[in-house]
Amino acid sequence: MILIDGKKTSADIKNEIKVEVDKIIQSNKRPPHLVAVLVGDDPASRSYVNSKEKAAEKLGFKSSIFRFDENISEAKLLEEVAKLNDDDTVDGYIVQLPLPKHIDSQKVILAIDPNKDVDGFHPMNLGKIITNMPGFLPATPYGILELINRYKIETEGKNVLVIGRSLIVGRPMSILLSQKRKGGNATVTVAHSRTKNLKDFSLQADIIIVAIGSPHFLTADMVKQGVVIIDAGINSIDAPGTKRGYKLVGDVDFENVSKKAGYITPVPGGVGPMTIAMLLKNTLLAYQNNKN
Repeated sequence: MILIDGKKTSADIKNEIKVEVDKIIQSNKRPPHLVAVLVGDDPASRSYVNSKEKAAEKLGFKSSIFRFDENISEAKLLEEVAKLNDDDTVDGYIVQLPLPKHIDSQKVILAIDPNKDVDGFHPMNLGKIITNMPGFLPATPYGILELINRYKIETEGKNVLVIGRSLIVGRPMSILLSQKRKGGNATVTVAHSRTKNLKDFSLQADIIIVAIGSPHFLTADMVKQGVVIIDAGINSIDAPGTKRGYKLVGDVDFENVSKKAGYITPVPGGVGPMTIAMLLKNTLLAYQNNKN
């Protein structure tokens, strides 16, 4: 069994990005600028945004967090998004989800300039995935694709099962893997909560990507020997007796599935670290596009 180390791979990618940013700074040009919009004070969102800021600054990016009260009106938030669209010193930005219930997230995503949409959530960027045109890939699928390629995992002609159909992971991932590209040319099946006899599909799969948001959902009896497992799930479960009282686990029963897998990502330390790395890679691309 080979452990797919997302922490190390993300560090390698960040080092590659830093080389490019150092060249920009040495030529007396401004560095790439990433902005995160944070509405409210959700602890998980705050922690995630702070991690993005630290990672960006470490690579030489300019990084800003725009914080707004959870009671901000939808109209006012859309005004702030419009300002970011018009600000030539901002190369890319994200609006951290989830937003408060009184704000229509889809309306906000639609308002983001697709050329600054480094999260890759705008319908125009999702549409570019379908048509195989250059654009911003959503950070998590982008990171998974990068892990597959860097670990030289063969996908051509392989049976791939994607469990989960969200616009953030499942659907983009299924399209990318089926395309004529490096890390593509696979035969892809998408399964979800309404799929019947899921085990029949999972036992046939050479590669399984799980993003369903259910702790330990994929069990050892559902996979064949030598399967490649990419676990994009992250769930908090009770862990009495530990310092925090909880622990993070994936959608895969790692302890038992790893005994049969050829390759597997851990949680934490697998797909998670890749998401921030690819967000920064998207921001560098946005900067280069902006300058051109």
